[in-house]
Amino acid sequence: MAFQNELINWYQSNKRDLPWRHTTDAYTIWLSEIILQQTRVEQGMPYFNKFLENFPTVSHFAAASEVQVLKLWQGLGYYSRGRNMHKTAQSVVQDFAGRFPTSHDELIKLKGIGEYTAAAISSFSANEARAVVDGNVFRVLSRYFGIATPINTPAGKKEFLKLANELLFLPDPATYNQAIMEFGAVQCKPKSPNCGVCPLNLDCFAFKNDKVKELPVKTAKIKQKHRFINYFILRKDEEILVRERQPGDIWQHLYDFPSIETEQAVNIFDQEFPKRIENEFGMNTNFTLISAKKHILTHQIIHVQFFALKNYIFNFNKQKELNWVSLEKLDELPQPKVIHDFIQEYLYNKR
Repeated sequence: MAFQNELINWYQSNKRDLPWRHTTDAYTIWLSEIILQQTRVEQGMPYFNKFLENFPTVSHFAAASEVQVLKLWQGLGYYSRGRNMHKTAQSVVQDFAGRFPTSHDELIKLKGIGEYTAAAISSFSANEARAVVDGNVFRVLSRYFGIATPINTPAGKKEFLKLANELLFLPDPATYNQAIMEFGAVQCKPKSPNCGVCPLNLDCFAFKNDKVKELPVKTAKIKQKHRFINYFILRKDEEILVRERQPGDIWQHLYDFPSIETEQAVNIFDQEFPKRIENEFGMNTNFTLISAKKHILTHQIIHVQFFALKNYIFNFNKQKELNWVSLEKLDELPQPKVIHDFIQEYLYNKR
């Protein structure tokens, strides 16, 4: 039990004071876990606080609109997870009378809750004996035991989960799980860990064999696809034309602007691009490039250009996803981060 005891002793002296560690409320723990899957603690804390402030109970969350949920989620990416949270909250109210489940077997049936999240919630809320394996745990186990099986393969996940369950400290699973996760986040960090003061360094395979930078192992990432989206800013008095993105592509049910997608970055002096603008918005349309950005997703790199239009003729009434809104209303709508950043930098500064 030396490994487990060292981790727990380290945790008791070095753990960060985080709000979700002061409760066994499964709903609160669920919020923190889903949000922290998207980002680091420092960036995730404001989101956690906003969600808990706006939806203090799972019933409040279930009663919200999807637009409200996605607006609070804005900036975290993977918007399907925000939508899944909303569906989960509604399921808890409908199927569990508003009592958030605490057992792994009930949790795993809920939308958007996988093996890791179910183990974490059941462990932290009910001290259920389930090993929690996240990126931090992968890293600690891989380095300490010298395991080179890629962590992002089915074989690797199976191997690490088996080992994690064998190591689980049964007298207090919740504390042990928190300890090994925190150890990976604070001490056994991905880059430049301070191995010289690590309480596990005497028996750590990676430290003794100079393999810290090589472990854990990941298989090569999928090559990212490049996309080129050209947005058009249409203004009418104090309103702006926006589009609700439809299912079947990125950013489903978020709001952006009318656009033309091209196979490569366009130059305003190219002949083909002005023709496409004329076909879409009329022959007398004037367009001016006002901003360009790049947005990186897991499998796609989105190259974005924003054009201001004047003298356009655009029959948008046949497209139900388009609508004129005020800037005040626009601020209430959920937007992809690249759109949100443009709005903050350009539209609100040029009113």
